[in-house]
Amino acid sequence: MTERIAGVVTRAAGTATFAIVHVIWFAGWIVINGGFASQVKPFDPFPFSLLTMIVSLEAILLSIWILISQNQMSRQAERREHLDLQINLLAEQESTSTLRVVNRIAEHLGLDVPREEALTTETNIERLASAVEETLPEPPANSSALPPPFNS
Repeated sequence: MTERIAGVVTRAAGTATFAIVHVIWFAGWIVINGGFASQVKPFDPFPFSLLTMIVSLEAILLSIWILISQNQMSRQAERREHLDLQINLLAEQESTSTLRVVNRIAEHLGLDVPREEALTTETNIERLASAVEETLPEPPANSSALPPPFNS
């Protein structure tokens, strides 16, 4: 629920309408409380302490909602990256299988095709994952761990 609210607040705050409404609001506040509107009695005289407090609270709350929204987008990006990794691993397995079939066909037809062992050898995913883990920096203490890669 809070992530949905954060998304709505972030989308609304990131518009020109939001900025224009604030400019109008601040200008109106200054006109009324600066004594420029003779028909309205100022309720927050200069230096506009009430306006300062309201704007400060708005900035704090807006920052919190934006951070929640950014955290949600970060989690979505991590899930997409993990899915991309799984798809790439599957594609690599399929490519290796296809190359093996092509090599068998070439052998069956008696064609002299140079064999590239690296292309037809199954990739050791666990060894590759370990090598990647060793080179990556340590994640922050509060980050969630990704599930293990898909194995067929």
